[in-house]
Amino acid sequence: MTRPPAGTITLAGKTVSRLGFGTLRLTGPGTWGDPVDRGTALSVLRQAVHTHGISHIDTADAYGPHTVEHLIRDALYPYPEHVLIATKVGMVRPAPGQWMPLGNPFYLRACVEASLRRLQMERLELCYLHRIDPEVALDDQIAVLQAMQDEGKIGHIGLSKVTPEQLRLVLKSQAVAAVQNVLNATQCFDPVVELCRDLDVPYVAYRPLDAGELARTHGPQVPLDWLLNCDSHIAPIPSTSQPRHLDEIVAAVQDGPA
Repeated sequence: MTRPPAGTITLAGKTVSRLGFGTLRLTGPGTWGDPVDRGTALSVLRQAVHTHGISHIDTADAYGPHTVEHLIRDALYPYPEHVLIATKVGMVRPAPGQWMPLGNPFYLRACVEASLRRLQMERLELCYLHRIDPEVALDDQIAVLQAMQDEGKIGHIGLSKVTPEQLRLVLKSQAVAAVQNVLNATQCFDPVVELCRDLDVPYVAYRPLDAGELARTHGPQVPLDWLLNCDSHIAPIPSTSQPRHLDEIVAAVQDGPA
């Protein structure tokens, strides 16, 4: 098996590569619809897992919407045992470039069921609440995910874009397997980082290259080394649609943080 880039981290009960792969960019413009070149998108997913040894693939039902979950299934099914496919539910897409949280419990249940079908899985090993809907009681949003966990349809529950207060509130009634927030050398302060470290909760950093801006200025090594050196519980998930760019990202972290 290929050596995991940047070492490993335990996430949702699995030992996976600390460098994950975010799939946001495997869609059309505005994170909407199919990618311009579907074959390249499939190739990048296979390259991440089979060439580079990345074993943490992050996605969401809202990417496309639905597009990327189909791509992951077509590229990687049957999934290697060591690979973790994490997805997110609770966001609707009114139009290209538009995102809106929707935490109605019936909708969240439908999202989980649909993701299971698209990914061709019996259980979502790591399912995040993509956003907390301020119009719905947080307890109700978490309760439906807990119920589906009890039913065996979700393995572990994560939270995305949360504050310390929200994380503490959820932890009163539910274990949280991971938190996914923005963190990069530009947006470099998030109090949830320290809280997750103290609580032994993995912190998945999305937009680690600030949508490519940091890589254009410095290449990927400097911003990724900065993240990897911040703390060992941080796992970045850079995203790209280009095989060459993925090669550069992996090469930048292959020897781990400096």
